[in-house]
Amino acid sequence: MIRRMLRRDTLSRRIALTIVAAMLASLALNALFVQVAGIWARPPIERTGLLEQIAATSKVIEAAPANLRPQLAAAATSPALQVAWSAQRSDLGLPAVGTQVEASRVPALHQLLGDDRNIQAFNPHDWPEDSPQARYAALVQLHDGSWLAFSPPERSWGLDIGTRIAVIIALGLIATVLVAWIATRQLAKPLQRFANAAKRFGGDLRAPPINVEGPEEIRQAIVAFNTMQAQIQHFIGERTHMLASISHDLRAPLTRMRLRSEFMEDLDHQGKLIRDIEEMQSMINAALAFFREDTHREQTTAFDLSELLQTIVDDYRDQHIVVDFNGPAHLVYRGRPLGIKRVIVNLLENAVKYAHNPRVALSRTDYSIRIEVNDEGPGIPEEALEQVFDPFFRLEASRNRDTGGVGLGLSAARAIVREQGGELTLSNREGTGLVARVELPFIR
Repeated sequence: MIRRMLRRDTLSRRIALTIVAAMLASLALNALFVQVAGIWARPPIERTGLLEQIAATSKVIEAAPANLRPQLAAAATSPALQVAWSAQRSDLGLPAVGTQVEASRVPALHQLLGDDRNIQAFNPHDWPEDSPQARYAALVQLHDGSWLAFSPPERSWGLDIGTRIAVIIALGLIATVLVAWIATRQLAKPLQRFANAAKRFGGDLRAPPINVEGPEEIRQAIVAFNTMQAQIQHFIGERTHMLASISHDLRAPLTRMRLRSEFMEDLDHQGKLIRDIEEMQSMINAALAFFREDTHREQTTAFDLSELLQTIVDDYRDQHIVVDFNGPAHLVYRGRPLGIKRVIVNLLENAVKYAHNPRVALSRTDYSIRIEVNDEGPGIPEEALEQVFDPFFRLEASRNRDTGGVGLGLSAARAIVREQGGELTLSNREGTGLVARVELPFIR
């Protein structure tokens, strides 16, 4: 199973590789830090704490007989400090010249050894370049002319243990975040392309299928989406073809009925029959237009929504119909301007036809745009606020056949708004009137 997972490009494989890469990068950065610190971070010996450690050791060893000093030096050696005693300076393997340390400037040296001691300090740069013996060291001459040499077993970075741990943790976090950022970007690309293609299909039912790419799980999702898209396109094509066929088949008998009505002697029944035939033809044409527009959607573009609404208001004023507008002077929005215009005109037509004093209000928040069409009229019964969006549904009391329309206006308006990721709702105003609210998503 593990071998199969490693061979296939799956999310599990990518996550595992990301973890391994983050660990390797963390180790590499820490190794680089150790190397750089060992080469460049070389503080003066006075800041290493070495001089304070040798003061007491020198005092104790100097007080002992010469034959015991090698054993005492060995006993004083610890993992943090190596101590060596020699009667001759040359036997200690130190550079010929070091930095003279003034004991008076170091309280511990001044207190235990006095100010007249020959004390020399050696920094790593005092050794020949690239010397493997380069290290910190201190040399103290005792009263009898012998020498004590002190040196730490490892090169000091000049940082305390807490700071070193903090640096190591920070480098590990940096490596992990860097690798995770790169890996997630590589993983997000096919997901982003998948999301964009799905969004494009929501606005264009004739959009091409998505290229199959990315990890195995995403590839499977793309294949399933392409299959679903093909089935939806096939279904819509069959539906449109069926409606066109029904329209063609219905128009012929309707035409014959219209011709036969001309020979009716009862003029009253003749007029009623003709009105019924014309209404059936209007319903058929409106239904066909509704479904055809659903398959030929307008392309999205950036436009000034406020200017579009003011243009609609001006068109009504040219017809001597006063429509108030309240909103910003300019508001750029990316969407389908003709579709939005059709929605607002439909809502205003209802407000003008069934109420009075129509008003349009435009506002924006950080994430949405709101368009409200208000009127002062009878409103709609609460139980019918959702029913009016059903195709061919009409309120007999106020929106009847005599006033025009077949009951598809609000259905088409809501469909247009939802195509753009928004929502169209109706609610009764407090007191009297109706509020039609269009909510559209706004992305900066």
